[in-house]
This record gives sequence, C-alpha cells and structure tokens, in this order.
Amino acid sequence: MQPIRVLIVDDSGFFRKRIHDLVAKDDRLIVVGSASNGREAVAKCKQLKPDVVTMDVEMPDMNGIDAVQIIMRDSPTSILMLSSLTRQGANITLKALEAGASDFLTKDIRNWTSTSNLVHNEFTERLVKLGRRRRFEQTSSDQSMSRPSLSRRPTPTSSPTHGRIGGPSVNDGISAQRAITAKGAMMNADNRKDDRSVLQSANHSGAAGSGQQTRAALAVRQAAGNTAAFPSQCRLVVIGASTGGPAALQKILSELPAQFPYPIILVQHMPKAFTNVFAARLNQQCSITVKEAEDGDNLRPGTAYLAPGGHQLVVDPRRPDRVRVLESDERVTYRPSVDITYASAAKALGNRVHAIILTGMGADGADGARLLKKAGATIWAQNKESCTIYGMPQAIVKSGLADEVLDLNAIGGLLSRAGRR
Repeated sequence: MQPIRVLIVDDSGFFRKRIHDLVAKDDRLIVVGSASNGREAVAKCKQLKPDVVTMDVEMPDMNGIDAVQIIMRDSPTSILMLSSLTRQGANITLKALEAGASDFLTKDIRNWTSTSNLVHNEFTERLVKLGRRRRFEQTSSDQSMSRPSLSRRPTPTSSPTHGRIGGPSVNDGISAQRAITAKGAMMNADNRKDDRSVLQSANHSGAAGSGQQTRAALAVRQAAGNTAAFPSQCRLVVIGASTGGPAALQKILSELPAQFPYPIILVQHMPKAFTNVFAARLNQQCSITVKEAEDGDNLRPGTAYLAPGGHQLVVDPRRPDRVRVLESDERVTYRPSVDITYASAAKALGNRVHAIILTGMGADGADGARLLKKAGATIWAQNKESCTIYGMPQAIVKSGLADEVLDLNAIGGLLSRAGRR
C-alpha cells in the first residue's frame, strides 16, 4: 500500500519541523509539502492532492477555519486540526470541525516536546486512519460512478460528516480499557472508588440473547430503512462517540423536538477545556436543552447531559434519576469513557436503557455494551458508510451486540418518532 500523503500547515517553523520529523519516522506516511498559512494550504491542496492535512487553527493571512471551508469546497480531503487548550481555541476548533475538518488534537507544547512516544504515536495513528478513510471514500465514489446501477448509501448532509474533539490514545491494546465489569459500574461517589475498578474483565457470555445476531441479519434490517426497534420501556438514552462525533451528535440532536420524552447522556471523547464550549454550541443549535453535566444533576426529559472532559460520568446506582461526575484516574485511557458510563447505566437501569454508539477510533464502549446487552438493553450502532472512523461501532457489531446498524441520517428521525409514541 502506498504511504499516506501528508500536507503540513502551520505558521510555526518549530511545529512544521516537529510534525515533519514525526511523520518521517512512520513508514505508512510521507510528507508531500508544507504551508505557513491558510492561503498557501488551499493552493497546495489543489496542487498536491494530499490524503490528509495537519492544520493549525490560528495563522496569519488566512486562518484555519477559512482554509478548511475552501479546501472542503474545492479539493476535499481529511483534515486534522491542531489547537491550543483555551476557550478561544475550543471555539475556533469547533467552527473548523463544523466546516468539515475531520479530527482534532491539542497543541500542548509540553507533549509535543516530550520524549514520550504516547502523543507521537497517537498523532501518526490518527493521520493513518484519516488518510485511509479518505482513500476509502475516493474508492467508493469511483466505484459508484463506474457502476451506476449500484445505489450508494446516503452519507451525512454535512460535507463530509467529520469532526472530532479530543479523543482516545490509539493504544487500543491497553488492557485496562478493554475490560469492564458491573462492579465498576457501582462506583460509589461518596468514597470516590478508583474508576479503574470498572476496567476489569467482562463476562463475555453476556452477549447471549437477542444481541447475538448475524451481520447478514443486521444488513437486512439496515437496508429495510426506518424500521429499527425502540424499547417501549426506555427511560434513558446514552450516546457514545469519538472521531467524527461532534458533527454526528449535532445532526442527531438537532432533529429531536424540545419535548423529547427521555433524558440523554452524551459521552464524547474530548478534553476538559472543550466540553463546556461544545455543550453550549449544541444548546444553541438544538431544540432540546444541552448542558455539560454536573455532579448530582437530575435526569430530565428533553435534556442532554454531556460528560465533562477529564472526568467520568455515571448513573447513580442508588438514584437512577441522577448522575454523578467523578474524578478520573489519569491511568484510565478514556476520560470520559463510554465503557464506564454504559456499565453504570446497565447496573442502574438495565433494560430501560437505549444505547447508541457512533463514529470513533478504537473500541471504547464495546465492553460496556456487553453489560448493557446482558441486562436486556437495546443498542444501535452507526454504519460504516456514514462513520468518519468505523472503530467503536465496528467493535460492537463484530461482537454481535448491536440490535440495529443504522446510517447516521436515520438515527435522529428514528429517535424523534420514538419520542412521539
């Protein structure tokens, strides 16, 4: 396979060199050019046709937002935004993601100059994933055009549905994050149990029952259209997402009526400085109320509670109508973690939970979904065609835990109709 072609865009000579050096160490990647501002980036995207672009947010002459808008209009490609951990940086980054940028990474000088390989590996792994996704989109488009008799599944209405804030380490093999038990879901907020207790070995037999369906059966239901089953006993909707999640969440939530009859918990991988800004933007864009969750919040219908970055959000096992926001052990890979929230919901509400897993890199949510399925909950997964990165949904689908596999375009409408029953 040919290396992923990378264009580096940054007004800092230090960062351009640092990114170049990191990319040069990975045989899967190759630098095809660099630019010091957005205007140069637009021209070089047309000229060089990279698979992925690293884009600084704040630059002279033309900033990252304007550059993203023009690139996605004239020569669309995957774009990884690099942003400072400030409120202003969060606002600008969110606007860039809404304009079509694919992913996001914080520009913390301490991490970028560190000798640790963690941030470096995460950075290059994201470039590879996004570059391959771009090639997949191009191949799918070429095949569709060459075979007009084959209908192509609809993709999200934004162009494309990209956007991701913060996110997981790409070390999907971290054993602590790949295993989870109901014991961890019972984290007692009073004594602040170490949330690593959630990340222990799961009972894989919990996938038995209606969750173990063949991929063929799921494909039949997916092709059938808007017929996905919604649990009549539902009391809580829990949605997990990572890469591509901000745009996907915006699309789904903006389709819900103000009087949506269920509370919603949102777990989106993103850093602490961004969740409050993201919740405020969603609240402006949606009819339902969206807020960053606070410890002790009561779960109210028509309100979505976004897990704060750097913390864990759990459903209180003693009062299932309330959430707890817990300090997270820094050794836990995902902060917030879909697995931890799913597990707590399974313990507190069992089959009264409706879970949705959206686009994202890695497998966060798969083990929590196993506990949800064992408790009788219903699980929907986003399909590959509409995902920015088909990682988290794929892990659940391959484990036989998804009741439905749905295009992003269908999920909001299905939830809205279920809410009118």
